[in-house]
Amino acid sequence: MGYSYQTADPMTYRLLKEFAAKQRAIPTEAESLFWNFLRASQMGVRYRHQHIIGEYIADFACVTNKLIIEIDGLYHSLPEQKISDEERTEWLERNGWRVIRFTNEEIFSNLENVLERIKDEQEKR
Repeated sequence: MGYSYQTADPMTYRLLKEFAAKQRAIPTEAESLFWNFLRASQMGVRYRHQHIIGEYIADFACVTNKLIIEIDGLYHSLPEQKISDEERTEWLERNGWRVIRFTNEEIFSNLENVLERIKDEQEKR
């Protein structure tokens, strides 16, 4: 069994798999830029884009380090979405994952610092 099945809820996997594939096919500009740097950089571990964990889809996940990277656009500043993001983060952390978030603006204006912070987080495990 591959990592996708190991981290996913089997009851919702097929539906989430289709949605994740669509999200990978049409990433946001910030996700696309970040993914190109993340893949090309020498981070030392493999990341998955739009990876299913439980009933959630993480923007980027390193299964080895149980590290999730979320890239948040303006949508995430809406009150309802903030609550949803907090609940999601709490669930992921209860299940052994670490979640770090960056805004689109951070990706566009300060990508080097973003990558440094990720390296720092990777070293914690």
